[in-house]
Amino acid sequence: MKNLKHISLAICTTLALGLGSCSDEFLDQPAIGALSDDVIANQAGLEKLLVGAYAALDGNQFGGGSAWEKSPDNWVYGSVAGGDASKGSFGGDQPAIDPIAKFEADASNGFFNSKWRAGYEGVNRANAILALLPNVENIPDDVRKNIEGQARFLRGHYYFDLKKMFNMIPWIDENSESPNQPNDKDIWPMIEADFLFAYENLPTTQPDAGRVNNWAAAAYLAKTYLYQKKYNEASPLFTAIITSGQTSSGEKYGLMDEFHDNFNPSTENNRESVFAIQMTANDGTNSIANANEGGMLNFPYNSPFRCCGFYQPTQDLVNAYKTNPDTGLPYLDNWNSNPVKSDMGLSSEDPFSPYEGSLDPRLDWTVGRRGVPYLDWGHHPGANWIRDQSYAGPYAPKKNIYWQATQAEHSDQSSWAPGTAINVLVIRFADVLLMAAEVEANLGNVALARDYVNQVRRRAANPAGFTYKYLNPSAPMNGFSNVPAANYVMGEYSAADMGNTEDALKAIYFERRLELAMEGHRFFDLVRWGIAESNLNAYFAYQGSLTSDVRGGRFVSGRSEYYPIPLRQIDLSVNAEGVPVLTQNPNYN
Repeated sequence: MKNLKHISLAICTTLALGLGSCSDEFLDQPAIGALSDDVIANQAGLEKLLVGAYAALDGNQFGGGSAWEKSPDNWVYGSVAGGDASKGSFGGDQPAIDPIAKFEADASNGFFNSKWRAGYEGVNRANAILALLPNVENIPDDVRKNIEGQARFLRGHYYFDLKKMFNMIPWIDENSESPNQPNDKDIWPMIEADFLFAYENLPTTQPDAGRVNNWAAAAYLAKTYLYQKKYNEASPLFTAIITSGQTSSGEKYGLMDEFHDNFNPSTENNRESVFAIQMTANDGTNSIANANEGGMLNFPYNSPFRCCGFYQPTQDLVNAYKTNPDTGLPYLDNWNSNPVKSDMGLSSEDPFSPYEGSLDPRLDWTVGRRGVPYLDWGHHPGANWIRDQSYAGPYAPKKNIYWQATQAEHSDQSSWAPGTAINVLVIRFADVLLMAAEVEANLGNVALARDYVNQVRRRAANPAGFTYKYLNPSAPMNGFSNVPAANYVMGEYSAADMGNTEDALKAIYFERRLELAMEGHRFFDLVRWGIAESNLNAYFAYQGSLTSDVRGGRFVSGRSEYYPIPLRQIDLSVNAEGVPVLTQNPNYN
């Protein structure tokens, strides 16, 4: 079973009746145990509740807020706020995103409340399982450990996502007497404990590709160590994952031969997929609820996709894919010098020839740009597919786009904007290699760090994975020629290029941007590296000179590293004396 969300509505109903989920606010919970034990206190009941906990991964399992406000890929909070993408569309559409992108948003912004509620919806569902599990008898020990391991992994994931967003968040578990807990403790140790239990107790293989195994837990635990700069703890774990880890289907982890195979439903749940949120189109519900609903705005405007022109890659990101024609390496310090040519300011009828300089081939699987094949939909036409170039630039997203040849299977057209069957990749093996490289560089093991980075670059350099020109541009579904669509020049780092920790980290940081662009990581990476202020303020200066959407943006150290605790949640958290138990993050009013 690819997708673990098919019965989510039924599970939500069950949870709402007895286990404190699906309510309008996560603090408003019915008493646990309202349903009789003979209904859910058995193995079958636990499995159904577990499916419900997986279902909450899509971020859309409660009634409030739009799907994109709580999208699990964090396209707003990780990529738009990180400079990979503009909000897109035009200024008056989804205006709440604009202050988020410029770090002007306050605690009353409804997007933050929606994201908070989505995270705690998942926490509540995991807690419901863990609260019920001790009361279930006649269940084999291995099954019990497997269920508990999956529930604790999922809880760890929901808390990790909340932690990197809001930092000081309340810990609520199955033993909490009240959901109204203060946010005065660092919860990293509790997140570690959940992933460690999952690592030590989950099996290596699972009956469904979408269920997590012990190696997914190991990767998330290692990522948790990395975020805390616990490099000595993370290093042996990453080594074990790289050398011995395997998917829940029993396939050894490894990079796919072709980069774009990670973003095609026909080739997903592959050896590179460590932890993916499963998406399914056309599942018989006449709804896109089980498709990637959180990304339904993020298709070119006025195009075969119908809607909506959001999530436009920035010129700053596109320029990062330039390579030195002699070495095939990126420009780590001056990528915005001599920018990649675009059709900014031109109509689709004006003559235009794409940039001829040397490029990283991952650009054209990440960004739709004029004159280059847009999968099998034809050449990106430029302004005709852009809602307002002056506001958000000339580019379109690409990793979230389904192919024309398989649209009947992989797109869901049952709503006003499409959903897709493209999984949300929370952790994939390239990410593991680059996290491991970061760890090893910080420990002084530069040669090993370089090898991990070069493995990622070597895959990108594989000509089989390039974008190629069409055999016939007028009939794009007839296939591709053997002529590359652009001047792709890709090289590996030498010992001279990455000879010390400082140089290695600079290269690793840049490689993460190139490999993982538009996947929701960028802002959180910049923050944990401690370089968000310098990078993002330079981005605002450069990108703001080209597009109006981020002009005036400013990252403020000591405030902008985390989003504000939602005002609605502070107001709800009052104790018996009427005093809120949640405190706001620093420097937010």
